[in-house]
Amino acid sequence: MNNKTLSILSYVTIIGWIIAFVQSKDLTPKSDLVRYHLKQGFGIFLVSLLVNVALSIVVMVVPALYFLSYIGYVIFILWIFGIINAANEQKKPIPVIGKMFEDKFDFIN
Repeated sequence: MNNKTLSILSYVTIIGWIIAFVQSKDLTPKSDLVRYHLKQGFGIFLVSLLVNVALSIVVMVVPALYFLSYIGYVIFILWIFGIINAANEQKKPIPVIGKMFEDKFDFIN
């Protein structure tokens, strides 16, 4: 697989991320683009997981706050931005939350 494909795949579910991670280890030379999008993809996965768990608990305790579940659509839109950046082969962070992940996840290097 080429760098662009691996970059896009790093956003497509956690299974896609694992495939991209394993395939990126075989790349010679190592790709900064793939590494960058692996970090962004893993970060958005963690954020979506934490937000969904927190919202599930909040809505279970206070059912009147069900409208907060629309936050999931915001995360979906941010995910789309990540895929678009990967498809354009740009190293741009995901809006709002992407800067947090640029220097995290050292195991990806």
